[in-house]
Amino acid sequence: MSEIKLMRKKNTILMLAAVLILLSLGLLGGQLISQQYQPIDPTDVKGIDIHIPPASNAAEIAALLKAQGLIRSEDFFVAYCRQKGLDSQLKAGHYRFSRSQGLEEIAAAIAEGRVVLLSLTIPEGYTVAQIGELLVSKGICSPEEWQQVSSDDYDFPFLKNQPSSVKQPLEGFLFPDTYAFDESTTAREIINIMLTRFERVWNEQFAQLAKAQNRDVLEVITTASLIEEEAQVAAERARIAGVIKNRLERNMLLQIDATVLYSLGTNKPVVTYADLKVNSPYNTYLYPGLPPGPIACPGKASIQAALAPEKHDFLYYVARGDGSHEFTATFAEHLAAQRRYAN
Repeated sequence: MSEIKLMRKKNTILMLAAVLILLSLGLLGGQLISQQYQPIDPTDVKGIDIHIPPASNAAEIAALLKAQGLIRSEDFFVAYCRQKGLDSQLKAGHYRFSRSQGLEEIAAAIAEGRVVLLSLTIPEGYTVAQIGELLVSKGICSPEEWQQVSSDDYDFPFLKNQPSSVKQPLEGFLFPDTYAFDESTTAREIINIMLTRFERVWNEQFAQLAKAQNRDVLEVITTASLIEEEAQVAAERARIAGVIKNRLERNMLLQIDATVLYSLGTNKPVVTYADLKVNSPYNTYLYPGLPPGPIACPGKASIQAALAPEKHDFLYYVARGDGSHEFTATFAEHLAAQRRYAN
């Protein structure tokens, strides 16, 4: 009987030991699994940029995250995504994570497409060509792609029925503003976004005033583009608009240097007498009236000035050299002002 009791006691001890071992292994396994969910370093909040290319699968994304030290195990990330049904929802784009974020948070962000938005400011007075150069410099498109998409047709009412002499139909209508884009946004989509912004601003703030003056959008924006290029001091916008209006009413050539530069496709600082002879319908030294279309993309202030020019008798202005101008009413006064500010 004593031997049987002894055997039972040994078996009980062995069973208890086995249970303890299993519990320990389970606890250790649970800790290891739990650790996979935890941030690599809860105190490291430095942003790490990750670009996930289109059509990337969970394994490829896991490799990118592991390479940047954002997750502990590629296999665990893939398994987690499959278990949660996220593997088919992971989205391409530009993301910013830190090592203080856990696996669940990172996976959810990618599945929901919480990409980092790129801020892009289009300055007032930029031409379509300059906007293209800016987008190329940001890596958004290639020069060839911009050439293609900026030559395509876009379905907006203000772009219809333009004269055949218009050099670039989009000119003047890519509204200058600060935009936030997903990195995956294409150049074509950006053009549509800027045209949509112009349409909203025009309809909300300027369309009724233009209609009351019996002026169409092309005329107003063309005038505004001249003001944008000529006015370096904000307070002079309406005054320059008044000079343009006065000269047009008197059938005087506008003789605006910026139209010559646009005709030449250059931004050089000095216009020569030879430049003034360039044979282009945009050259207001040779052709009367407004140019066929805008020469740049004006902002709100210049559009407002085009619709509300200052009333005065000025027909001329001369640059003072500090960005401002001296305005005069007669040619004799204009010549005197030129002598004062020569060189």
